[in-house]
Amino acid sequence: MNSRKSFAIARFSKYSNFKNNSLFTSCGTIIKLQQRTMASSSTPKNESKSAKNRLQHEKSPYLLQHQSNPVNWYPWSNEAFELAKSSNKPIFLSVGYSTCHWCHVMERESFQDNLIAKVMNEKFINIKMDREERPDVDKIYMTFVQAISGSGGWPMSVWMTPNLRPFYGGTYYPPDDRYYGRPGFRSILETISDQWVEDQEKCENSATKILDVLNRAANLPTGETITNGQPAASRCLQQLTRSYEPSFGGFSEHPKFPQPVNLHFLMDWAMKNPNDPTRFSVIKMVETTLKEMAKGGIHDHIGQGFARYSTDKKWFVPHFEKMLYDQAQLAVAYSNAYLLTKDEFYTTIVRDILSYVGRDLTHPEENGIYSAEDADSKFSFDSVEKKEGAFYVFTDSEIEEILGKNKQLSNGKARVADVFRIRYGIKPNGNVDPLSDPHDELKQQNVLFEAMTIPNIAKKFDVSEAEISNVLDEAKTVLFNYRNINRPRPGLDTKFVTSWNGLMITGYAKAGMALQSQEYIDRGVKAMEFLVKYVFTTDKNGKFDLLRSCYRDEQNQGVCNLQTPIFGCVDDFANLLQQRQDELFWDDAVGGYFTSRAGDESVIIRMKDDDDGAEPSSNSTSVINLIRLNSFLQDASYSSKIEKLFKQFSDRISKVPITLPVMTSALTTNTKGAHTIVYNADDASTKESIRKQLLPLGTALIGLESKNHEEISQLLPYAKISLTKDITGRKFCIFSKGQDSPNETISSLDELDKLWV
Repeated sequence: MNSRKSFAIARFSKYSNFKNNSLFTSCGTIIKLQQRTMASSSTPKNESKSAKNRLQHEKSPYLLQHQSNPVNWYPWSNEAFELAKSSNKPIFLSVGYSTCHWCHVMERESFQDNLIAKVMNEKFINIKMDREERPDVDKIYMTFVQAISGSGGWPMSVWMTPNLRPFYGGTYYPPDDRYYGRPGFRSILETISDQWVEDQEKCENSATKILDVLNRAANLPTGETITNGQPAASRCLQQLTRSYEPSFGGFSEHPKFPQPVNLHFLMDWAMKNPNDPTRFSVIKMVETTLKEMAKGGIHDHIGQGFARYSTDKKWFVPHFEKMLYDQAQLAVAYSNAYLLTKDEFYTTIVRDILSYVGRDLTHPEENGIYSAEDADSKFSFDSVEKKEGAFYVFTDSEIEEILGKNKQLSNGKARVADVFRIRYGIKPNGNVDPLSDPHDELKQQNVLFEAMTIPNIAKKFDVSEAEISNVLDEAKTVLFNYRNINRPRPGLDTKFVTSWNGLMITGYAKAGMALQSQEYIDRGVKAMEFLVKYVFTTDKNGKFDLLRSCYRDEQNQGVCNLQTPIFGCVDDFANLLQQRQDELFWDDAVGGYFTSRAGDESVIIRMKDDDDGAEPSSNSTSVINLIRLNSFLQDASYSSKIEKLFKQFSDRISKVPITLPVMTSALTTNTKGAHTIVYNADDASTKESIRKQLLPLGTALIGLESKNHEEISQLLPYAKISLTKDITGRKFCIFSKGQDSPNETISSLDELDKLWV
């Protein structure tokens, strides 16, 4: 168990006494799960596709995937809550997302099963939730599941009282008692229903105690002072170094996730500590991770982009879903790696990622960016069942047939198909270890990975590297066209999540600056215009607000919203507009931002996002915004919020900064003093030079052009003093902590670098 997970569980367990497969032992084990005799997995499925449940009226692709289940699903809604109360039935909540492989498995095995659906419909009120629509609600119940089981994941399965208090939960369950004597889903349903009927009071008492535990665990210990940035950063570096896997990079043995938040911290640390003797090893951790990922099967070598994670330590066999938030953050990570090292390799991967996003994840007319592509699809249009990775893998015979038997290198020493086999590790019987493929979905298949370098292949066949590169590029184009024509594409989640679009806009902006690409900057602007058009709105009081998401209209391919819209959670605002976020989510008592709005009766606990995981936490992103805004707006309220927020998370940062690496980087910036850099954007060489610098997290960078002097002066209260004369002569004005005049006026990038030491 890594330190990130163990800290979260330990913090919760401090108040609780949970055991797996039983409930809250401090008040007596109220549920003891037993095996039951039940139908085999050949139980007849729902054959009728005409009858649909209430999910047919939703817009989320994940919810629509379940609209024809025989389960009487409700969305997360007052209608479901009131029915549970009036019928006095417990609620079964199932949470997932459209690209979740095991969510699809549980649907196929259990939710399409008529007998299981009958038990669910008779004895429970069943709610299906897309976690990407309500991450605030998902966080509450995932905290509970992690506490009782020691781990979490999706699909998440939670049983709760009609007033939404959980009393049992887990993740994926097989339909029957097939695995090592452990009870299957139907057995669990029957047992929980029996316990509810026989002793409802004990279930409710247990749920009340659990809620009390959740409430206490949600109250983070607040420090009296702000943790010093440098010691916290040193501890974070030590913890990341201990978790680092040196052979192939990454921060675990397996499975391996990209974890861009860790890479961002390491690069920020390396930039701020240029004279530290460990700097080389820190940069090596970043480079090994990024380069091994790019070589591995987690990288789609045919169609670009990255899968969510790999199941092994070599980044080889992925779970094949592709998430927008990964593409966005990896675009930033590879861009920053280029700025840090000046290695052109990283620019090729940035272009690779953005090519995929622009081609496959972007609405062609409106320029909003979709959420994800599925892991599962059919091998052909004639296939009956979907398989994980079917769109991406190839048999050896397919490589032979598609690339042709006769095409050879110029010297005749090898066929192109054989060169491709060597480069990407193709084997006659497939290259996936059966232990990595328990369901035989990849049997005889090959996951493409870079098994041999181009220079070594060129040497082997006595041709130029350029020729090898060209024939491989041509082969990849042939395979790209083949799979797009002959294979059904994986499902596309056509939901536009506001916060993820914000992350991608950042990715485009960073790539545009690092690679000096106006195209990428323009794409980011278009995505921003999409958000302004479709998710900026007003609440019932006429105040500015944001929607959590909008959707592609599957009838006319336009963009639509829910009839009852879901308003933005804190992470949506953390990427956009600070003042309204402060009004809706700020904790005046102790600081920090709640994940949910006040007054939502369906949210039993207002929690705070306190983990930089798959994405930066909303509190980490928010404090960076506050630091940057305070740097050039001189707003005392921002200074106060920065201090309170860091105090709120000081205990966590001082003990386990590995859980908040982005916030730890922000803390070091705040400790030293944030900078606003105003540069002469009229001069092309100055503009190009400054944009190629890797700057500390939280730095505000403003280009001053002759045409925008007045605009900048209005933006920066202190700019009216001497900004125009200070910026002449290709100089940079450096303002620290929003002081009244530039602390330094410098004329070279060498001098600029010294600011961070």
